[in-house]
Amino acid sequence: MRRNRMLNEQEVKAAYCELAPKLTNYLVANGLEYTVACDIVQETFIRLWKKSGELSATDSISGFVFAVARNLRTDYYRRSKFMIYQDEIADEDAGMSDPAAKNTSADLVYLRKRLQDAIAQLPEDMRTAYTLFQIARRSIREIAELTGASESLVKVRIHRAKGKLQELLEDLRKSGEI
Repeated sequence: MRRNRMLNEQEVKAAYCELAPKLTNYLVANGLEYTVACDIVQETFIRLWKKSGELSATDSISGFVFAVARNLRTDYYRRSKFMIYQDEIADEDAGMSDPAAKNTSADLVYLRKRLQDAIAQLPEDMRTAYTLFQIARRSIREIAELTGASESLVKVRIHRAKGKLQELLEDLRKSGEI
């Protein structure tokens, strides 16, 4: 018998404060622009609030919000699959006057782009496990629950993702950029 409980406003606020940054990082690491990721996070917590009466006392709020966000991300990609996206880099970082700072900023933008591109090349199951572990800071057990995979399979996926990323970014390591 499932006993439902209604989440109160304080519980939802606490969940938002704890999980929203991790969820945003997870979505950005999976290729979404920051503003789109923020929209998905907001929609996720709206759905949590609306469904709060349907959650059982044993349901994981974290598991629920990550599953909803993952589904919303998939829906977003499905809706926009025919659109072409280009990342826009700010024109010359208007607020920065120090040339060394501009170079550092450009270097960080370049490295971030390379990392995002490398993560995007990972197979979906590896990318999900890796970003949930490294970016969203979820535990192996939580990732297993979220993905429906065993804990040992999650560990293998994370290990393989790290190896593949090292391979894809080897040129940066050899050149001393990372």
